[in-house]
Amino acid sequence: MNSSAKSPWLALLFGGVCLVAGCGRTQSAHADAKFAKQEVQGAEPIRFVKNPDAAPGFRLNDLDGKPLSLADAKGKVVLLNFWATWCGPCRAEIPDLVDLQKRYADKLEIIALATEEDDADQVRRFVLRSGINYRVAMAPDGVVRAYGGVAALPTSFVIDGQGRVVQKHIGLNDPTLYERELKAMLGMPVDGKIEYFEDNGQVFLKNAERATELPGVDFSTLSAAQKTAALRQMNATPCDCGCTLTLAQCRINDTACRVSLALATQVVEKISGPAAKKGSKPAVPDAAVQNPQN
Repeated sequence: MNSSAKSPWLALLFGGVCLVAGCGRTQSAHADAKFAKQEVQGAEPIRFVKNPDAAPGFRLNDLDGKPLSLADAKGKVVLLNFWATWCGPCRAEIPDLVDLQKRYADKLEIIALATEEDDADQVRRFVLRSGINYRVAMAPDGVVRAYGGVAALPTSFVIDGQGRVVQKHIGLNDPTLYERELKAMLGMPVDGKIEYFEDNGQVFLKNAERATELPGVDFSTLSAAQKTAALRQMNATPCDCGCTLTLAQCRINDTACRVSLALATQVVEKISGPAAKKGSKPAVPDAAVQNPQN
């Protein structure tokens, strides 16, 4: 990227390093994998989801009243950006998104969905003032829910040419991160190796049920069968913090949530039983745990 196109905050970043500074609850969600295999000493790896899920489709009207859908961008890489006019980090990344859209117009489609805390007329005026050159629409609650909810702004989903979500970024990022991912998906030379990861809730919270570990939760007192039972319970029990997520989803979505951490710890302690506190082998609490496949 030309230095003249960079925003002032970019000078504070090191190349390829993500700065997470979103509006609302923040989460460092970095998961990527696919395509080329080049490695440059010191370069951050490019990571994509292994076996990615299809991006939830939608049909909206943009701010000009024209139909807007993911199908319209078929074959292109899509950067689906959830944002708001009142969000400082969202505003800070706009010049770089504008530049990215300009330079890769035939290969990239940036779609910005403004959360409904904003007024459509206000968003329209802001878009005109900011010189945004990519499609903008309002984000209905149904679309937000389809993408697993948006805990912090900006939140961006990277969608490949086959319509699959291969990455999710939360907060203010170095825009070269998006460009490197784009190049990797297009088979262009990139600095850094390509890595793949399993989505255990980092991209879509519905996949939290696949997780074998949860942030901050100590499973060391449990046997393998007990750990399976604990994870099942955490995926079936709602968190009481008001997030409307399960305990497992809340731990992944908001690692700073003390409520979900306390409740998850209680689940572990209940399943481990008093024997574990004495240093004995954890007791299996019931038949369901003995037969985790049932």
